[in-house]
Amino acid sequence: MPKTKAKKQRKKTRSGKLRIADHWNAISIIAHSQANPLKAVAEFVENSIDARAKQIIIIRGKKKGEFYLKISDDGEGIPKDEKGLPDFRRVATHICDSIKRHFKLDGVKGIQGEYGIGLLSFWTVGHHLSMTSSGEDGKTYEMTIAKDSPNFSVTKKSTLLSFKGTDLMIHPRQPGLRSLTGEKIQQYLSSELRNRIKSSEVTIKIFDRTGRKELIVVPRQFTGRLLHNLKPEASAQDDIYLELYLSDPGSSNQVGLYRRGTRVLPLLTELDQFQKKPWTEGYLQGIVDAPFLNLTPGTRHGIIQDERYDAFCQAMHPIETHLQQIIDDQRKAEEERSSRRILRRVQRALKEAFLRLPQEEYDWFDIHSGKPQKKPGNLFSSGPMPGGSREQNNQNNDNSHNDQEENDSDSAQKMFFEYAGPLFSALISPKSSVVSVDKRKKYRIICRDRSRRVVLEDLEYLWEIVDGNGHLRENSNESVIFVAPAEPCLTTLKVTVRQSDIVCTDEALITITDSLMDQSSKPGQKNKGLPGYTYRRAPGEMWRSQFDLDKNVIVINNGHRD
Repeated sequence: MPKTKAKKQRKKTRSGKLRIADHWNAISIIAHSQANPLKAVAEFVENSIDARAKQIIIIRGKKKGEFYLKISDDGEGIPKDEKGLPDFRRVATHICDSIKRHFKLDGVKGIQGEYGIGLLSFWTVGHHLSMTSSGEDGKTYEMTIAKDSPNFSVTKKSTLLSFKGTDLMIHPRQPGLRSLTGEKIQQYLSSELRNRIKSSEVTIKIFDRTGRKELIVVPRQFTGRLLHNLKPEASAQDDIYLELYLSDPGSSNQVGLYRRGTRVLPLLTELDQFQKKPWTEGYLQGIVDAPFLNLTPGTRHGIIQDERYDAFCQAMHPIETHLQQIIDDQRKAEEERSSRRILRRVQRALKEAFLRLPQEEYDWFDIHSGKPQKKPGNLFSSGPMPGGSREQNNQNNDNSHNDQEENDSDSAQKMFFEYAGPLFSALISPKSSVVSVDKRKKYRIICRDRSRRVVLEDLEYLWEIVDGNGHLRENSNESVIFVAPAEPCLTTLKVTVRQSDIVCTDEALITITDSLMDQSSKPGQKNKGLPGYTYRRAPGEMWRSQFDLDKNVIVINNGHRD
């Protein structure tokens, strides 16, 4: 009994083959699966590249009040039938049976199409499609297709001359595609078909007549340092091509996934298996081309995660480890460069500030330790010192020291941008200082151009005392020696620098006291003992005396009426 029941059950089992009940409904579903009009334009351009075209022209214009998009090429045109005429009938009646797939089986290389549904993507761009190509008889034929219509027609088209290649026109444009500009088409094609454009050496021009622009599609150029010796693990499917660049971190750095030169995903991190370091670090840009991956036929924008995709992920593991090591080294080098850059900025700011202050009062901060002194002696020394000029002091240098400087000047040649420009500013250093009575102090003027480079040539100097007492020595040089008077006072020192018609001036305040405290014994230590005093004539002011805490000096107004 059990065997008899089993036989009856097997007899009741039915089998069969899947088939499409409504062919037009299936075609409509396939046509609506492509939702990106830019991807549709890329499909048409790829058809021209597959036809061995060397020049492709995309025209965006308006005719009889309707916007249109036209793509023309100089390729081989539509494949011919037995009569030598463009086989439009096969194109229209063999949806999902691409003739390019048969070409691949015959060993033809350099073509991309394989699904036979790319022509239907015109539904996302416009309502009507007309395709024109010439036959071997020298006549021109045109096929027209309409959106939401299962019919097509092929007719002869009157033309003055037959042409080589194919013309494809879509009109009128979809109302919602006002933003489909020539610039967007250019940017999309430069990334989407980057490797195909480079390998085929095709020229793609865009004439945007509505925007009155003429553009050329150039394969996208990456920035940064090209990484070499990137070898994925050997795959049984096919070789993986890597072109990766190491750049400064930023959100614009992207690594795209390509298949046979055509972009599949703009971001490799859209795949869950690649949402990890080093791909998410933001240091890498470039392409990863895996020609053996299987795509989703409807949108051609996605990967079927089958055994080929698993082999691709396994082959990328050693590359990820190597890339992460490169990024770690880059990050460490950036931190070191940033630290050095901050240090240079701080030193530059402090040097500028210390030029305004007496060096002997701030020698606890060795701001000049990084550069060797070219001249002996202290430029800002206080107290008795010889009043020789800079030229005389240089003559007293050691001969070996002079020889070394000459060798250094000969070996270090300036670039054109290192030469100083016209005079822009002048600064007396130090800007404020304290000098004991009957003592001397040396001051100098620092001249710079607009880019803060030091200016030394074609300068004329004039030093003078505009307020207070004291006298100057060698007041026509870059530096001057101030001799303090016998009585305390406040003196204003002024310098005028002239370069042709450019004149710059600056002033410095000198406080002359009868005693000078040692301010540089210990950093941060407060002054001890009785302060010094000085005089300042200010007859229009009400104060009689005031204490300068920074200089430890009592300033007496000897111009007060009391």
